[in-house]
Amino acid sequence: MTIKVIQWATGGVGRAAIEGVLSHPDLELVGCWVHSAEKAGRDVGEVLDLGMLGVTTSSSLDEICALDADCVVYSPLVADEAEVVALLRSGKNVVTPVGWIYPNPAATTAIVEACEAGGTTLHGTGIHPGGITERFPLMLSAVSARVTHVRSEEFSDIRTYGAPDVIEHVMGFGKTPEEALESPMAALLGGGFRSSVRMIVAEMGFAADPRIETLQEVAVATAPIESPMGVIEPGLVAARRFHWRALVDGVPVVTATVNWLMGEEHLEPAWSFGEAGERFEVQVTGDPSVSLTFKGLQPDTIEEGLVRNPGVVSTANHCVNAIPYVVAAPPGIATYLDLPLIAGRAAPEVGEQRRTS
Repeated sequence: MTIKVIQWATGGVGRAAIEGVLSHPDLELVGCWVHSAEKAGRDVGEVLDLGMLGVTTSSSLDEICALDADCVVYSPLVADEAEVVALLRSGKNVVTPVGWIYPNPAATTAIVEACEAGGTTLHGTGIHPGGITERFPLMLSAVSARVTHVRSEEFSDIRTYGAPDVIEHVMGFGKTPEEALESPMAALLGGGFRSSVRMIVAEMGFAADPRIETLQEVAVATAPIESPMGVIEPGLVAARRFHWRALVDGVPVVTATVNWLMGEEHLEPAWSFGEAGERFEVQVTGDPSVSLTFKGLQPDTIEEGLVRNPGVVSTANHCVNAIPYVVAAPPGIATYLDLPLIAGRAAPEVGEQRRTS
């Protein structure tokens, strides 16, 4: 039975999610919410240069709620709980990369009530935070005993991220160190990463301090650096590092870290990606200690990343591939701990439909 899907927002993740829905044999795109009035009332394929798809966009929450659909991939830049509540109450399951990965039950009363009223499920997912910070560490930990530390870490060249306004005004790049450290980035990121850390702490049984420690570091340019937001002048922030850590007696037991660099040249301190280059890493320290390195989630070149960033695409794919499992789940908030193993689907040319036709 085909699952009818609505895409909410058409940024990088939204576009990739639409492409994922179109290629998924069990899904059908039936609607799309857009932020601007100039995009509303048009074919979503025309808006995104994907060819005419026969799906008309809307900027109205009420119109989206009125559509006949099973699930919404909700991917705005910043989540609005009232929108999610309305979608859930309208009978639509929601999969999202912008929150609710491992929510605090005390803060989700309205969400849970909406799920009960609509008979729907909410699932927060993504890549980092998301699979790299929860699903894969927990999976890897299954082959180890007496675990003392779990680490997930990203090493990325942020010049491949084609959102200059976000890079400057939200992430704080190109600002003074003082301005960057006071930017909203740590708070915006922190909700997801702290949830990731708490999930691992709870599931693996660490006796950690309830407070998740947040640390920030910056590196500044020592020479002009070209970036998507323009030239970063010497003395201004050109690299950022964030850590979220759960502690037992002051010692980290679960750590999630982000390293975002405007390249590896002209930085003070002289940060680099290391010999392994750009990557995501998961490490479990125990008996035995094991590690897993993810390559391919960063583009080979800056130019490729600005056209289609694989990290953004993988975030969208993780959402899209979860849809059938979320639709089949009982009403409520479903985390990775509540859903079965989520898998992708074969390409049409090698898939089940071709083999049986």
